[in-house]
Amino acid sequence: MTDQPLAPELAAPLTRRTLLSGATFSGAALAFPGLGWAQTGASDGFQVIHAGRAGPTLRLKRGEEVRVRLLNDTPEPAAIHWHGVRVPNAMDGVPGLTQAPVEPGGSFDYRFIAPDAGTFWYRPATSASGQRMRGPAGALIVSESELVEADREAVFLVSEIPNAETAGHLTVQTNQRLRFRIINAMATPLPLRLDKHRATVMAIDGQPAEPFAARDGRITLGPGNRTDLFLDATLAAGDSAALLVESASGDMPLLRLVYEGAPRRPAPLPVLKSMPANPLPERMDFRGALRIDVPLEAKSLGRGAPLFRAKRGRTVVLAIANKTSALQMVHLHGHSVRLLDKLDDGWKPFWLDTVAAAPEGITRVAFVADNPGKWLIESQTAAAWFEVV
Repeated sequence: MTDQPLAPELAAPLTRRTLLSGATFSGAALAFPGLGWAQTGASDGFQVIHAGRAGPTLRLKRGEEVRVRLLNDTPEPAAIHWHGVRVPNAMDGVPGLTQAPVEPGGSFDYRFIAPDAGTFWYRPATSASGQRMRGPAGALIVSESELVEADREAVFLVSEIPNAETAGHLTVQTNQRLRFRIINAMATPLPLRLDKHRATVMAIDGQPAEPFAARDGRITLGPGNRTDLFLDATLAAGDSAALLVESASGDMPLLRLVYEGAPRRPAPLPVLKSMPANPLPERMDFRGALRIDVPLEAKSLGRGAPLFRAKRGRTVVLAIANKTSALQMVHLHGHSVRLLDKLDDGWKPFWLDTVAAAPEGITRVAFVADNPGKWLIESQTAAAWFEVV
């Protein structure tokens, strides 16, 4: 490989407690089930999304087809990237690499099968040269083929820190099970704390994880990261609690939970053991892995030639060397990765598509290059690409 650096980006450390970084309530975007797959302005089954407007929450089931038509009603080029979705390469939304930019007044049809259930999102794309395009942002919710027991669900697309006026309000019953899908659409970490309840992390970056309890109800999401939190409502009628964004200047409520009415059932539901698996590799061949050094530097980015080429099906190990003094977020397109241990090829019990690289350190990830095409590796300010052949 050539020594082509990626430019830096601020982010937050990634552990089982600090999982993802950054979040916004998208001017306070809170969605509940029932929005459906609205067909807006098109008779051919396409969901029409305008580049210059806020994006809707899109919902479908795993294995169903996404059909979105982007209309560019802005004076600048636009494109959509499907963050975390393992799309066919032509649908990834990277001008200069997978498609031409959508010029003002133009349109582009995104059409693909959703391969994985999970919490994903779409956002303005980054071009192959690292330029951020115009475009909308919204949640893409792909439900599981199998039943996941939850009485209610809320989707949070967080694009700015909430305040007392923008906080959501949810009426709950004792012994209900709630599922919170939280998307960090900000460029800064999102530290969350769930008050008075036990929160269980069931999925990270759209993929099922080995379930674990958020210690003291706390979890931090990095920019671009997502999590699925499950909780059982165990307080009594008349009680209240909150999902809070923590900060040095004081905690702000993202959502208020208010208990009303009779219990939903006599006792809480049985403990969830795991989420239905998505079709990701169960094993990786580290003996025959392609091992690549990826330097993150503040000066430039790789252009022209790819960082590397990998044969389809080969295991790839990336050693992301953050040579800056700031923590950076690195998003890998078209694939999900395992975060590796520092000393060997053991991995953490979750998948990621957006990785926090510690300052002046090396973060190692591994993935199976099973999605053919040209794929971006990006930070917020720059990008490079690799090819699966």
